[in-house]
This record gives sequence, C-alpha cells and structure tokens, in this order.
Amino acid sequence: MQRKIFIPLGLIATVIFLWLIIGGDSEERVELLTSPVKGEFVVDVTTTGELRAKNSTEIKGPQGAREFRVNNIRIQRLIPEGTIVKKGDFVAELDRSEIMGKLQDAQLDVEQAQSQVTQAQLDSTLELSQARDNLINLNYALEERQIELDQSKFESPAVQRQAEIELDKARRQLAQETRNYETKVKQAEAKLREVETELTKKKNEIVKINELMKQFTVYAPEQGMVIYRRNWDGSKITEGEQISTWNPTVAELPDFTIMESVTYINEVDIQKVEVGQKVYVGLDAVPDKQLTGEVTSVANIGEQRKNYDSKVFEVTIVINESDSLLRPAMTTSNQVIIDRIPDVISVPLEAIHAVDSLSFVIKKDGLNPVMHQVELGLMNDNSVIVHRGVLMEDELYISIPGDIADLRKVLLNEEITQKGN
Repeated sequence: MQRKIFIPLGLIATVIFLWLIIGGDSEERVELLTSPVKGEFVVDVTTTGELRAKNSTEIKGPQGAREFRVNNIRIQRLIPEGTIVKKGDFVAELDRSEIMGKLQDAQLDVEQAQSQVTQAQLDSTLELSQARDNLINLNYALEERQIELDQSKFESPAVQRQAEIELDKARRQLAQETRNYETKVKQAEAKLREVETELTKKKNEIVKINELMKQFTVYAPEQGMVIYRRNWDGSKITEGEQISTWNPTVAELPDFTIMESVTYINEVDIQKVEVGQKVYVGLDAVPDKQLTGEVTSVANIGEQRKNYDSKVFEVTIVINESDSLLRPAMTTSNQVIIDRIPDVISVPLEAIHAVDSLSFVIKKDGLNPVMHQVELGLMNDNSVIVHRGVLMEDELYISIPGDIADLRKVLLNEEITQKGN
C-alpha cells in the first residue's frame, strides 16, 4: 500500500520540479559559465576548398581558328566527366557550321582567283601578240626606208638627207618598240605570278581549313580521367556552351600524384595568409581522413565570385600526401595555421564583453558577479588570448547575469594598462 502511495507522490514531485525550472519564472536567466584554458593557442583561418591536380594534360579543341576569324565554337557532344580514356579515344564533338561557312568563302575565293589567272593569261597573250605584230611592221617600215635611201642616191643632196633621217627614225622606233616589248613581257610575267600566288594562297587556305576541321572532333592526347574545364564563374562546361578560340581547352587529364586544394579567402582574413604556412586538410567525403598541406600561392588581386558577398582572393594549397582516394572536385576543409603560441591562457569569445572601448569578462564572485577588465591578445574563430585580468580558477559568465550597468567594474591598474598599451 505504501509503495502505491509513493509512486504518485514521486510523479507529483517531478512535475512540480519541472514546473519550477521551466514554467515557474519565465524571466529567470540560465547561467552559462566557462573557465579559462591554458596551453597552446592556435590562430588559424578555416575555409572550404576544392581539389584539383597540380599537373595535368590539356585536351584542346581547334588551334588556329582565330586565323579564320572564328572566335567561339559551340560544343555539340561530350563524353561523361570522369570517363577513363586511352590515347586517341573520342572526347568531344564541336560545331563546324561557322568554319564550314569559311570553307565555302575560301572556295569562292579560289574560283575568283582562278578566273583572274585565266584573265591575266588572256590579256598578256593578246597584248604581246599585238606588240609582236607591231615589231614585224616596224621591221618592214625599216626595210622600206632603206630602199628609199638607196634610191635617193640619184636625187639631190636634200632628198638624200631626208631619206637618211627617215631611215634613222625607223631604226630608233624599232629599237624603242623592241625594248617596250621586253618590258611588256616582264610585266605580263609579273602580273601572272601575282595572280597565281594569290590563287596558291587561296588554295592553301582551303587545305588549312580542311585540316582545322579535323580538330573539331577532339581526341584524348594520352590516357587518363577526363575532367572538364571550368568557366569564369566556377561552373563546368557542358554541351551547348561555347569555348573561346583564345583558350580552346575543353578538358584536362589530371595527374593524381600531386593534388592541391584551391580555396578563396575573404579580404579580411587574406592579410594573415602567407606562402609556406602549414594547412590541415580534411575531406568532406571521407571525414576520418586527415591530410596536411602547405600554402603555395596567394593571389595579389581580389575577385568577385558567385556565392560570395565580398571580394575574395584565390589561395592554392598543395597536398603533401598522395592517396588514391583523392579526386578532382572533392570538397575540402582547410585549416590554415597562422600562428601557434605556447602556454597561454585563453577564453571563449562569448565570454568577452566590450564597454566603452574596453574589454571585460564577468567573473562569478559569490552571489554578486563582477566585471574585470582584461588585456587581450591574438584571437581565432572561437577563442582569444587573455594576457591580464583572469586566473585559471576563475569562473566566467558567457551569458550576461542581469543588467551589465549594475555590475561592479574592476579595472586593471595603471601600470598594467600602460604595459599592455
């Protein structure tokens, strides 16, 4: 009987206890306390990155298309990313429509150049034929003047002199026309060479275009895994997009022996990051995998990237270990070690309160909390070093107990404050 009575009484007591804690006074604050920690303090910058191969072989589309004023080429077909290919295997098919138009234009240019060659041949044949007939007539005229001179020996001296002058004119005209003929022959040869050179040039363009068109079917230059190139906004190229003839890279075959993580750090934290700093690298896909790395490059110029609110700077981290699990595009968590300070006291950032540009902690001192001024040092994402103002045995409030204006404040003495400044 007594046991049956104790059970309801226990339930009633539990309900009353819970009501006193949860519902008894909704305005009562829950005290959250913490204690200082002594030991090594690590200043770091944590960021998310993406793996890529440090070295890779590029798979390029047509090279030389800009010579024919083709600036962009549309992708018609791609094999799935991650496909393992052998040397010579198909990778992509590019749209030939624009280069086909250039080929048709070049064929028309060849026909036009061929017509110019034919016309030049006909013109030179006609002109030189007329020049040769003129030379023959001049030779006949020269013979006539010679006969007239021979017959004038029975005439008066004036008539003989006139015949000599006419003969001399005929000789000089024949000599002049002979030289003109030689010049016309050279001009005709030069004109013909010019149009024939232009014809050869146009024919060579057709050969080049035909060779270029073969490159619109893209094959793997060697064995490897196909990883497609990224656009400026970080997205990967897909079917239907265009590649620029200034950089006709379609994909790459990464070398997995050396991997690196590419990350972007905001303009506030980038001031702390330097080449050579150690990095702890984690893999989102394999949480228990811990890798190490080193910062190898820090961009000097920031950029505005998609999904970032402010300017960011590209940072490259080379991975020290080689592991078969590492694959391009894997997401990494990167902890860049900025500094390590041994044997210091630190507290959580939530325990620090700012009042009139001074920093305080709220210590538990019996029933009356007290605000103590502190001298702070370096901080990381979670904690901050306290040089002066706390002891290891102190209990610090994370939540603010009551109105902060009513709490007694204890300032560092002048000597310590001056030393901290």
